[in-house]
Amino acid sequence: MKNRLLTLWVLVALLAASSCRTSGPGTPARTVAEFFNKYENRSGFKATDWSAGLTTRLLLLKLGNLGGDNELTQAISAVRSVKVLTFSPTSGSARELVAEGLTKEVDGLLANERYTPLPVTAEAGTTVMRYSARQQGDKVKEVVATGNVQGAPESFMLVAISGDFTQSQVNKLVKFLPNVSGELAK
Repeated sequence: MKNRLLTLWVLVALLAASSCRTSGPGTPARTVAEFFNKYENRSGFKATDWSAGLTTRLLLLKLGNLGGDNELTQAISAVRSVKVLTFSPTSGSARELVAEGLTKEVDGLLANERYTPLPVTAEAGTTVMRYSARQQGDKVKEVVATGNVQGAPESFMLVAISGDFTQSQVNKLVKFLPNVSGELAK
């Protein structure tokens, strides 16, 4: 009886340990905001928080250069804020943090917060972005993009765009974002 009880406890402990998601250093973030707070002041990380006015002006300027359409202009006008977190590793352990810790931590928090992965993987040069969105009713309230910094394939970038978008506007933003990711990371 004691052996069975001990075996059961060991099994439960192993299952609990294997179900924990891996992450960067410390306790895994549970929300996108916590992720930004956790890493924004750490060495090697750069965080940028743009207000809607500045973001809109910069993106509309870039949009004019790209010959965007009316729906994309409306999507950009619906942006309330853009937060960008970048990290460019300079050592082997930092590259491992990007490959194993940061990406898995973001994937775990997006799944826990019920973000819906968008079926688009857009590439612009060396930038590969993955997108997820959080909806409320028929409106998308936040779009999160993860990928790397343009020209630095071993880097990490997280972009969180909050606003009030239609699904069609989100589709336009997802196609547009890789073209401006370099400017966002600056």
